[in-house]
Amino acid sequence: MTRPIQILLRLEGLALLTAALWGYAALGGGWIVFASALLLPDLAMIAYLRGPKIGAATYNAAHTTSLPAVLLAVGLLTDTALATDAALIWIAHIGMDRALGYGLKRQAGFRSTHLTTTP
Repeated sequence: MTRPIQILLRLEGLALLTAALWGYAALGGGWIVFASALLLPDLAMIAYLRGPKIGAATYNAAHTTSLPAVLLAVGLLTDTALATDAALIWIAHIGMDRALGYGLKRQAGFRSTHLTTTP
């Protein structure tokens, strides 16, 4: 992957993080809860104990925006603060990971991601 693409993907992650932080603040979420829950999606790494195939699939499921986007929509539509807050924290985590250069995992190993130059 070329350096400009990596930079663009990191900027996209930063934008996602910024939007989630803004939304969380606008809805009045508690910052102690935010800080306490921010790294919870990384618990998906435990699945690597079952092997790289299951580990990568589980980690990737916890680090794509699809699931928290659905949770956010449900939270907003049902006016459920817990779902909305959880979704925004989850999205912030994903954005933070991307901004720092952490990507979705390949089955080749934990350090092989969609953001690395080699598979």
